[in-house]
Amino acid sequence: MASTITSPAAADDRVSTRSVGARLLSRPEIGSLVGAAVILVFFLITAPPFRDIDNTGTILYQAALIGVMAVPVSLLMIGGEFDLSAGVAVTTSGLTAGILAYQLSLNVWVGVVVALALSLAIGAFNGWLLMRTGLPSFLVTLGTFFILQGVNIAVTRLTSGAVASNSISDMDGFDAAKAVFASEFTLGGITIKIIIVWWIVFVAIAAWVLLRTKIGNWIFAVGGDAAAARAVGVPVKKVKIGLFMTVGFFAWFAGMQLLFIQNGVVQSGEGVGKEFLYIIAAVVGGCLLTGGYGSVVGGAIGALIFGMVQLGVVYAGWNADWFKAFLGVMLLLATIVNLIVKNKAEER
Repeated sequence: MASTITSPAAADDRVSTRSVGARLLSRPEIGSLVGAAVILVFFLITAPPFRDIDNTGTILYQAALIGVMAVPVSLLMIGGEFDLSAGVAVTTSGLTAGILAYQLSLNVWVGVVVALALSLAIGAFNGWLLMRTGLPSFLVTLGTFFILQGVNIAVTRLTSGAVASNSISDMDGFDAAKAVFASEFTLGGITIKIIIVWWIVFVAIAAWVLLRTKIGNWIFAVGGDAAAARAVGVPVKKVKIGLFMTVGFFAWFAGMQLLFIQNGVVQSGEGVGKEFLYIIAAVVGGCLLTGGYGSVVGGAIGALIFGMVQLGVVYAGWNADWFKAFLGVMLLLATIVNLIVKNKAEER
């Protein structure tokens, strides 16, 4: 009887290599990258001021304001959780540093350090309560959202008699702190705010942690299936609490930027609704609402799309009221595209 000899390579297609195109299409951020390119070309055509190189710094700055917080929110969503208190937590951080320094006549840096400790504590509390009660992070952080919002307004009125904190622009340490969090410089004729540099650094570090370290593997594991991850030894509780504390750290940084860019004054009602912008940037960047899948770089691209659209609408002379409608459409489309990309990647 004749026999057929099959080569090992043909016998098992698991050892076959995928093409470069297939690998690119399986990346979570590919949809947002294509979207960013389309939006860039669109506004280059329809909005003449968009072509002015002097406006590049402004566009990047608007993107960075969302992008800094999109970094930890992307990590948290990959880990399978949400933080609806992220927006007001930024305001809490700025108010804490400003009010403490002013009321106690302290060096501004003392207020900055105390604000950091408080922001980390808020994140730790969210993570601890989530793991302790088993409640959805949506409910836990929604409760924190209302608590912080109320405290922000009440404490500010109590200490300043108004809805904004007292200015600390003339206090010791202010100029040095502003240089770290809210300075600007000129590069190639473009004015660049320091937060853009910090944003790029944060994205690079977070992407490395997520893709090249054991902690990154843990984040994907707990977001995909926490029970299975726990069964193979992943410290699920520590990972979840750590992710919420990471949100707290970045909320502190964003709060300091807010405080010092506004000359030491923070409005107590700021930050409400910003948490949805962070989530939109993450989702547009490839993060699934179900967890276990996503990209920090994609979240950065999502924030860049936000910055381009926000200013592109203004530069084009259109009614800015349509911007929020665009965000909603963008969120729905991104969710559908991300799901399709994930399914295609799993099939391959």
